[in-house]
Amino acid sequence: MGELLSPTLELSQRLGQRWVNIETARSLARETRDQLTDVFVDIDSDDTSIVVLDSLGREEFTTGSDIDWTLLVDGISDPNHHALSIIIGDMINAWASKPVGREGTFGTLVSSHDLIHKIGGEEDTNRNLTRRLLLLLESTRVGRPFALDRVTKNILKRYLLEDQSFWRGTGGYGHHIPHFLLNDFARFWRTMAVDFAFKLRERSGKGWAIRNIKLRMSRKLLYVAGLLACFRCHLDFVPHHPHPEELFRNEEFRPAVVDFLSSIFSPPPLDIVASFLLEYPGPDGTASKLFGAYDKFLGMLSDSQTRDHLDGLPEGAGESDTVYQQARDISHHFRDALLDLFFDTKTELGQLTRLYGVF
Repeated sequence: MGELLSPTLELSQRLGQRWVNIETARSLARETRDQLTDVFVDIDSDDTSIVVLDSLGREEFTTGSDIDWTLLVDGISDPNHHALSIIIGDMINAWASKPVGREGTFGTLVSSHDLIHKIGGEEDTNRNLTRRLLLLLESTRVGRPFALDRVTKNILKRYLLEDQSFWRGTGGYGHHIPHFLLNDFARFWRTMAVDFAFKLRERSGKGWAIRNIKLRMSRKLLYVAGLLACFRCHLDFVPHHPHPEELFRNEEFRPAVVDFLSSIFSPPPLDIVASFLLEYPGPDGTASKLFGAYDKFLGMLSDSQTRDHLDGLPEGAGESDTVYQQARDISHHFRDALLDLFFDTKTELGQLTRLYGVF
């Protein structure tokens, strides 16, 4: 029996297209992840996972990508964890083209306690929010999986089991949408947009162009994947279960619902979107436009001259710069495809978007 196709590759074959840059980035990501896994064999424990995120976690890795990582601790605090995190950092820096960001969100050890228990409220900082949602949206491990699997499952339990409207169904519509989780995805997307403006000021405009394009493309992709995952709780369960209301009202079935949502988040974001389009095709040409634009975006990032040019472009020079304008046009095609998908009046996704994705 042959290897199962990824949803992205299956979608490309169904459309009769090939997205070479997506394939190349995914291949490099898997090769790098396998090499790191060999390096870190037996260095962690059942209570820890070495987690990689960002482009490597999304399987969009290019030669100019850095490697964001976290030592996730889900167990008894051990003074040796700090020393282990330093060893991991030194080993990853030997592989990465550049160090992790200076904000301190990654490249360190993180306890599961804050990720699971501090959702909302004043103690849920931007850093904690980012770490938590990126574990759901773009993380993969290069060591033992047990801690990562437990933490992501328990994060989802917090969001779902405390969301009474999800289990009751929205009055008048009967929609089973995880509002608690969906609202946090919306908060995260707005936080990323606000942080772009903050970093623009903090760094005196340095690197603004490449961060701007990433916000328009890869950061927006995270939000899209999160929305589609939330909507699939309703779209997939309700029509395909013989007694959907019993499913949501009977507490015995709740672990199965959590497991289902966990399985949706397991693939990288592009596969989450592709899987949705395979099951619920949007308007004609939407999938081709969406993935074609993203493929061109990854093509620009994989070209070292283009990437360096965008990274070094002075603030305010974008309007007259042909490379930036090309990247901006690609982001507009990506945006327009998403608008076609989410606001199509002929689909239930369009209805869900208007009811829950706007207000």
